[in-house]
Amino acid sequence: MDDIFAGGFTDAPRQSADAFRAALEAMARPGTRHALQAQAPAPLSPAAAALILTLTDTGTPLHLAGAHDTDAVRRWIGFHTGAPICPAAEAQFAIGTWDALHPLDRFAMGDAEYPDRSATLIVEMAFGRPTHRLTGPGIDGHLDAHIPGDRPVAFPLGLDLFLTSGGEMSALPRTTRLEAL
Repeated sequence: MDDIFAGGFTDAPRQSADAFRAALEAMARPGTRHALQAQAPAPLSPAAAALILTLTDTGTPLHLAGAHDTDAVRRWIGFHTGAPICPAAEAQFAIGTWDALHPLDRFAMGDAEYPDRSATLIVEMAFGRPTHRLTGPGIDGHLDAHIPGDRPVAFPLGLDLFLTSGGEMSALPRTTRLEAL
């Protein structure tokens, strides 16, 4: 897709409300998968594009990591959300593959006074077999899920993650404890 005007949501009011509810539900119930769809230039997945359209705007600094930092993606984001593209240390949101987002300690993890001033990472990946057991708030007992790796957490500080694969998304808030399977 070369046209920055193309893509996005086909029914923005409904789809953005649905995507916002799905993002909240995913954070409230870590590891559960939710369908999201929006059109964007490669390599953005439909789920990642929907999250960007829903969660960013002109006041939301966004970092593009690795192969996600392309002219087509920058122009698409500029037209559809106006989110300023920034270095990792300034980002409220960042998108890329797990490897491209590393090292994770370059992202804001909040501070004791303002733990909410941490970055949220949108990790593009392929969902596979479960790799970790998840426990914590929003999980009845435990849930096994495919997680790309560990992330720094010193609760209440830490990084929140949205994991996207094609048209599906799940979330991993900093309150979720991970145990490798």
